[in-house]
Amino acid sequence: MRGNHPVEHPMAFLALANIHKRFGTACILQDISIALAQGEFLVLVGPSGCGKSTLMNIIAGLEQPSGGTLALQGRDITHVAPAERDISMVFQSYALYPNMTVAGNIAFPLEMRKVDKPRRAARVQEVARLLQIEHLLGRKPRQLSGGQRQRVAIGRALAREPQLYLFDEPLSNLDAQLRVDMRAEIKKLHQRLGATIIYVTHDQIEAMTLATRIAVMQGGVLQQLGTPQEVYHRPVNTFVAGFMGSPRMNLLPARVGMAQGSPCLDVCGHALALPPPLMAALQDHAGRDVIAGIRAEAVSLAPQGVSACAEQGRLLAEVVLLEPTGSDTLAMLELGGHALTARLAPDVALQPGQRVQLLIDWPRVVCFDAATRALIAP
Repeated sequence: MRGNHPVEHPMAFLALANIHKRFGTACILQDISIALAQGEFLVLVGPSGCGKSTLMNIIAGLEQPSGGTLALQGRDITHVAPAERDISMVFQSYALYPNMTVAGNIAFPLEMRKVDKPRRAARVQEVARLLQIEHLLGRKPRQLSGGQRQRVAIGRALAREPQLYLFDEPLSNLDAQLRVDMRAEIKKLHQRLGATIIYVTHDQIEAMTLATRIAVMQGGVLQQLGTPQEVYHRPVNTFVAGFMGSPRMNLLPARVGMAQGSPCLDVCGHALALPPPLMAALQDHAGRDVIAGIRAEAVSLAPQGVSACAEQGRLLAEVVLLEPTGSDTLAMLELGGHALTARLAPDVALQPGQRVQLLIDWPRVVCFDAATRALIAP
């Protein structure tokens, strides 16, 4: 898969090379190679059990890889103890010491490193100002809300000023609105500090929002490594296409045909002429089955009495369900026996059972090989 090949990265801030992990006969991680630049915000994302937390634990030193190496700023840390790696980790459970105050929790890592008391106190105040929790320094964790506890956990990680920060699903215990708020706070914190962060989540919206690059994992394999825009607009396979984005990308069976000597695409019984870039990409697939990947925002209602332009295709579908979200309306449609989701205007006037004509914005369409399910176009 793209981004998952062994490459030497002598200048990388953090370099993972061919990381494997097995538990007995079970292979949890397979040949993971990632090079991370200083100041990057890398998000590891994928479904439960895909290996992202295991990879995080290997980076932290909490687990040993079965094969491969890790280097931090050129230093081999593959078998270095966690305390010697200069890495801080923020856990899902916060892991605060209940009998210590907020100030004590933040200062504890510094105390363990024999930092003198005046410097510890100054650092606690500095971190508390940064996270806006100065008024909480005298409280115990049980007196704090979930969001406040998470800020303290982040503060404890910040106090050490490590080379690398690891966040393992830090927001999963928070309610929906607090997750949104804390997500913004973490992003602002990254912008202010220029810190290097690796962040694990199963929430692909969180990944899209926070990351400078996203590593999409499935079954212990790195499926794609790229910017949020790359994994969203050019997913390397149908798994990434279906996993990244909300709503998920429409994946429709199609067949490449020929019309007047040029490739056309039959999507659910609708033969559509292709624009030049897609035509060129699919010319070697004439007569073969493919999968058309169409984002919901690439589907629009066709104005009555207006024919489709050269870069748009026209489909006839039936409205099944409408989901107003406020900013837009998600229309669930039936197209030749297959489901299609369109992101339409918030005030769209449609009814379930209504037949509508749709336009497809072809420059935003990608195609996958039906057999390998890998990206082939454009």
